[in-house]
Amino acid sequence: MSGRGVWLRARARLRRFPAALAACGDQAAAYGRCVAAAAAGPAELRRDACLEEFRALRECFARAVRPCPR
Repeated sequence: MSGRGVWLRARARLRRFPAALAACGDQAAAYGRCVAAAAAGPAELRRDACLEEFRALRECFARAVRPCPR
């Protein structure tokens, strides 16, 4: 059994990433600002500190890579 199909699907997803990132620039920037602000202080970065921003970015990516309805 070959793993070639797995790598082909992974490469196909990675090729779509730049377009998805371009479509979700505002959400990516908001998430980045949140992570940078949370990590800037002397305290450690807490889990779920930027959960709202991450969910918005994830939803945007899902919409951006969804095939267009015909």
